[in-house]
Amino acid sequence: MFELIPFDRRSHRVSVYDPFRAFDEMERAFFGSQQPAVFSFRTDVTDTGDSFKLEAELPGFKKDDIKIDIENDCLTISAERHESKDEKKPNFVKRERVYGSYSRSFDVSGIDVDKISAAYTDGILTLELPKKVETVPASRRLEIK
Repeated sequence: MFELIPFDRRSHRVSVYDPFRAFDEMERAFFGSQQPAVFSFRTDVTDTGDSFKLEAELPGFKKDDIKIDIENDCLTISAERHESKDEKKPNFVKRERVYGSYSRSFDVSGIDVDKISAAYTDGILTLELPKKVETVPASRRLEIK
């Protein structure tokens, strides 16, 4: 009779069965190769000297769907897409949309939060995060009495 031994089709040889690899392949087949991009958005943070520049890719969002909150030295950017279920068009053969909420948080402990500015253009959210100016206490000399 035949024995149940996994066969690797790519190299045409008998392979050792790895259940973790099988789960990874199943996840890639289900979600596709771009699975991490579905659940978050990409950001770039650059140091411009006296401030940081944060650029977040949020294509397809309206400015009203994006919220920026600061609480306890934590800046949170969140965006939410809404699905309109009322819309029914008979000409669609296939419709692919990703709906849901996206959120990223950043530590802003060294940032002057009162001077943060934000702009949203062409699907890119740009935040200017000015660094806190370190104040050096003035030196003074005490007189001895």
